[in-house]
Amino acid sequence: MQFDHATIVTADLESARRFFVDIAGLTEGARPPFSIDGYWLYANGRPLIHLIDATAPASAGRTAPRIDHIALRMESAAEWQALLGRLHAHGVDYQAARVPPMGPQEAQAQLFVALAPGVVVEFVTALHHAQP
Repeated sequence: MQFDHATIVTADLESARRFFVDIAGLTEGARPPFSIDGYWLYANGRPLIHLIDATAPASAGRTAPRIDHIALRMESAAEWQALLGRLHAHGVDYQAARVPPMGPQEAQAQLFVALAPGVVVEFVTALHHAQP
């Protein structure tokens, strides 16, 4: 099993798109012609994030936004440093945290960005990638 995608329903569609493209480094790509506005944002050729405009009526029992957080893993120190550079260049606030080691898994570095009320994006990498 592997992560397929996360869908974020937001009333601020353009700000969410800019964050995921300009900060997270995803690219805007093809999206089926749904009747509601939105974007599909890609990483490594796969649509990872689906953004949907929250101006559409909510389905029964569903609220918008409908996600707590998603986590995107950076696999190298270069990716991590590039992310930090983009966060700083765009003046995006974040909270740093660490996941302690567990068994054979090494400690992890985390950054949390509040994208919108109720929506948080976590970036995570091996702790040694986050060392200066």
